[in-house]
Amino acid sequence: MSYTITDSISLMFGADTLGILFAALFAGIFVLVGIAGYEYMQHEGGCGRFYAFFIPTALVLILACFAGNFFTYYVLFELMTFISMPMVLHDRTHDSVMAALKYLFYSVGGAFLTIFGFFLFMSEGYDLAFRAGGSIGGIALSERELFAVFLMILGFGTKAGMFPMHGWLPTAHPVAPAPASAVLSGVITKAGVLGIIRCIFYVVGPDSIRGTWVQQIWIILSLITVFMGSMMAYQEKVLKKRLAYSTVSQVSYVLFGLSLLEPVAFVGAVLHVIFHSIVKDTLFLTAGAVIMKSGRKLVKELDGIGRKMPVTFWCFTLVSITLIGIPPTSAFVSKWYLAVGALNSGIPVIRWLGPAVLLVSALLTAGYLLTISLHAFFSDDYTQDGNSAGSDTGHADISDPGPGMCIPIIILTAAAVVFGIMPVGLTGVLETVTSALF
Repeated sequence: MSYTITDSISLMFGADTLGILFAALFAGIFVLVGIAGYEYMQHEGGCGRFYAFFIPTALVLILACFAGNFFTYYVLFELMTFISMPMVLHDRTHDSVMAALKYLFYSVGGAFLTIFGFFLFMSEGYDLAFRAGGSIGGIALSERELFAVFLMILGFGTKAGMFPMHGWLPTAHPVAPAPASAVLSGVITKAGVLGIIRCIFYVVGPDSIRGTWVQQIWIILSLITVFMGSMMAYQEKVLKKRLAYSTVSQVSYVLFGLSLLEPVAFVGAVLHVIFHSIVKDTLFLTAGAVIMKSGRKLVKELDGIGRKMPVTFWCFTLVSITLIGIPPTSAFVSKWYLAVGALNSGIPVIRWLGPAVLLVSALLTAGYLLTISLHAFFSDDYTQDGNSAGSDTGHADISDPGPGMCIPIIILTAAAVVFGIMPVGLTGVLETVTSALF
């Protein structure tokens, strides 16, 4: 399906396996987060105003999965930024307004980088329709074209939280409502990932940048982001901000897998897109449940709270184990593929450095997530001022949220575990997709 705008620019839509997979993921996540978020937003106020932007954001993201050329994806990518920004400034406080502006400036700035590449390739007569293996693949790119490709990676990488364009994530997440944080982390960052996949594997072609400085810098930036995000999360004291830095790190696992331009690593990268989306949405929803029921936002305030919110924190613990990559949970599968892909890449230093960075990041992930669960279940309960919770009459009724919020959290938690035990269907689909790209 195509709609002509000018002689050389058109809106084009089409369905392929990868687009259907991303659309199904986005739709499923938005439905579950939308259901779980209803109770939270009723507590926060402005429920109707929030869903007035939440639902259109979902529709635009799903439509972007079926974009048939670069221009169509870019238009929807930009539209998604403007529609989703009001979810960040929902509270209309000074902090939320400044966070929303930062989100907007970073996102628009990243989009400007991508449009530079679009105009350069269009001016040279290239066809930018999405085709498996690359519509302009198989040719040697000039230095100017390589620079354009790098800017496109960096531009879409801004939405994915790649260093040095990651700054919006830890600013926007703490002030946004929990359902907004969930989709920002679990879905909207993946729009940046999908943009990179379409750019490299469906327009430029992986062979056109293999072994070039573009691939080398892309690998370096992704590994820096993996390690830096984990370190920042480990040191962070605000719960939602800790989860935001975790997203910076975990999404760059995906970018690292893509940057290797290797079939097994590509499968691992897309698997991690799916598994991280499920896990991180669960983590942000549980964080929202804690904030809604107790008002506590700092990690040090969560001692003993797991005994009052057992369902919430058992789900938090199970998906934390998944994110670390402990078998047989889902992220173990994706990280295994990423490590094998690094070993198969043939890049001398990356063959050992990549798996080493992923292992260190996994250990840091255990440090900044499992310690929360240990304190929530096994430490005495203290309030923010250090007094025993027994005297904290304001929070005497702390409990799990209602079924409307608990059931989606349980479903997401179960999916995170089950996909690790039975990943064959997903890996089979992705191996079919990969065979057409390499």
